Amino acid sequence: MNRPLMLDDEMARKAGHEAGFRAGHIDGYRMGFCDAVMRGQSVAAEPVKDIHILYVTAGIGVPYPALDEAVIDGLRGLVRAVTVANPSEDVAALAGKFQPDLVLVLNGVVLPADQVNQLRQSGIKTAVWFTDDPYYTDWTISIAPRYDYIFTLELNCVPFYRKLGCEHVYYLPFAVNPNVFHPKHVPASYQSDICFIGTAFWNRVELIDRLAPILMNRKVVIAGWWWDRLQNYSLLSDKIKLGDWMTPEDTANYYNGAKIVINLHRSVDDYTINSNGRRIEALSVNPRTFEISGCATLQLSDIRQDMSNVYVPGKEIGTYVSHDELIEKIDYYLQHEEERQKIALNGMSRTRRDHTYHKRLNTMLSIIFP
Repeated sequence: MNRPLMLDDEMARKAGHEAGFRAGHIDGYRMGFCDAVMRGQSVAAEPVKDIHILYVTAGIGVPYPALDEAVIDGLRGLVRAVTVANPSEDVAALAGKFQPDLVLVLNGVVLPADQVNQLRQSGIKTAVWFTDDPYYTDWTISIAPRYDYIFTLELNCVPFYRKLGCEHVYYLPFAVNPNVFHPKHVPASYQSDICFIGTAFWNRVELIDRLAPILMNRKVVIAGWWWDRLQNYSLLSDKIKLGDWMTPEDTANYYNGAKIVINLHRSVDDYTINSNGRRIEALSVNPRTFEISGCATLQLSDIRQDMSNVYVPGKEIGTYVSHDELIEKIDYYLQHEEERQKIALNGMSRTRRDHTYHKRLNTMLSIIFP
């Protein structure tokens, strides 16, 4: 009576051993390739520019502190000195004390207009990097004209600001902080078949509701605000980290542990929190695009018009145009490990080569200080 049970136990043990060996081999190949790419992309540091930057943080809660950290890290090694200030401080007085060559402001929503006016009247160059275009353009329409230089992560906002009379307007997408979003081994608690991290805007709710039948039987992680809006919430609740705003480090862990990360850009028509009364269409990819790819994980993203300028679809990033196509590609890539890894690793290589904050800020400074 015990012999069949013993055989079943032995078969289960062997199956577990083989699955573990296979998973270890896959992860070892992935990390070996990533290490080789990162070594191969080591290049000489950019010459340090003899300038002093006074950097003014966004002054808002999550996720902005992580963006501030990424920009500050990106500036290190590019310039002679960086002084960091909060928008609640007397920034004009600090500039008078330190005499920076440039005051760079992230977002610009909190820093008072009179502070920016004082800076410009004193002859100090000012620049703002908008973080949420085009979704908060009802606010930025009054902020942009205060600055000498405007940088926006949304290509379609360049003509918008120029029509306001702003002379120096440039498209500069966000990027990845490679100190945080990079390939690494993660514990089993972070591992999944499919991962989605982000706020539950209505178009995302619709997507996850449509995917519910295939997500129910997979190892899935969904995290962010408002996911209790789902019609199928009760079916997926054990997979949802409701209301969690993860740290960048935890987000990177979940990206590294996933086989597939889904990316769906927010809609300009979703007025949950949008302030885009002119309904400026979004053409550019979100910052999450670069962060997922920086972790050498396959990303399946909806398509933005500017996407082909930052990644090669099908080679460096996976894309979809409908719910049905996404379902098909999830099923396909979960069954085709080699193809999934190849795209993910190509995406990581492209990200580290072209899409870091260090690269972006070097571009910005070359524009302002030619």
